[in-house]
Amino acid sequence: MNLEMHAVKIDVPDGCNFILGQTHFVKTVEDLYEIMVATVPKARFGIAFTEASGQCLIRTEGNDDELIASCVISMQAIGAGHVFCIIMREAFPISVLNPIKNCPEVCQIYCATANPLQVIVASTDKGWGVVGVIDGFPPKGVETESDRNERRALLRKLGYKR
Repeated sequence: MNLEMHAVKIDVPDGCNFILGQTHFVKTVEDLYEIMVATVPKARFGIAFTEASGQCLIRTEGNDDELIASCVISMQAIGAGHVFCIIMREAFPISVLNPIKNCPEVCQIYCATANPLQVIVASTDKGWGVVGVIDGFPPKGVETESDRNERRALLRKLGYKR
């Protein structure tokens, strides 16, 4: 058996966040849509899910055609079955991650990010599968007191802390 590794660059649209996960059933795409609209009703988003059997189609949902198209491009590039992505605007992953994790079909979340992203994919004669992700950049140092104060101020500005 031949095994190859690939780094697939994902282009996250400006001002958006990207969630990548693994799932196991065609029903997922509609369940994720319901989670998004119920959790953050004003969010703009696209969802794509790759079937791993039957027709092996990329199934889509969402309320923003541009973000749906971007999800499809990402899923085509990754090329693995039973994977989903959500690209969202006007919402943050922190608002939807727990409901997504609680979706019965969702097996795992690989990342939730707005950073530059590479998906590490392994390929064999059987197909492609996600191994993991490279999310953003490596550490450049340890936060200082000034950095800590900036972090705390940002969280309060965003409304996550009082």
